Amino acid sequence: MRKFAIEWAMLFGLLAAALMGSTAVFAQDCAQIQQDVIRLHILANSDSEEDQRLKLTVRDAILERTSDIFGTPHTKGEAQSIARENLETVEEIARETLAQQGCDFQVEAQLVNMFFTTRHYDGFDLPAGRYDAIRVTIGEGAGQNWWCVVFPPMCISMAQPAESAQIAQEILALGETPAYRPKLAVVEWYRSWQESRKNT
Repeated sequence: MRKFAIEWAMLFGLLAAALMGSTAVFAQDCAQIQQDVIRLHILANSDSEEDQRLKLTVRDAILERTSDIFGTPHTKGEAQSIARENLETVEEIARETLAQQGCDFQVEAQLVNMFFTTRHYDGFDLPAGRYDAIRVTIGEGAGQNWWCVVFPPMCISMAQPAESAQIAQEILALGETPAYRPKLAVVEWYRSWQESRKNT
């Protein structure tokens, strides 16, 4: 009986080691994606129906009027520089749009590095972790947010450069394989734990 228990313990240990090794490789892939992506993150003033409507109106205006700006970079570095140089433009678009709606909320656009939980996006999962993001805060920024991937330009309807297309395929692969779902959960738990440690 004891021999049987030892054999089971050894088998469990081997399986756990294999799973952790596989998850570690997967986590490295997730980290690479986090380094290669820039997100657009728009925070509504509140969760009221009107503030959520305004958020989406601002979103539409930003995407429409910046498509020629954010659709051109071929590298992450270029995208970061373009984002930094055009923060005031993004703010102005948002303010003008709100003014047209009879709203005078303050708007702030920043290029930040912030933590996101695992998010479902257009048929695939984007893993939890810290991402560079263009964050647009409307008013108090206390409402539900909207986000998309601005580099590679997946929230802007236009042809992607080869490098962007490759990254997009890597992101898609994370959501296409059911076996990755448990790994996403493990990675999210670990990343969330890391974030909680930073904030204590």
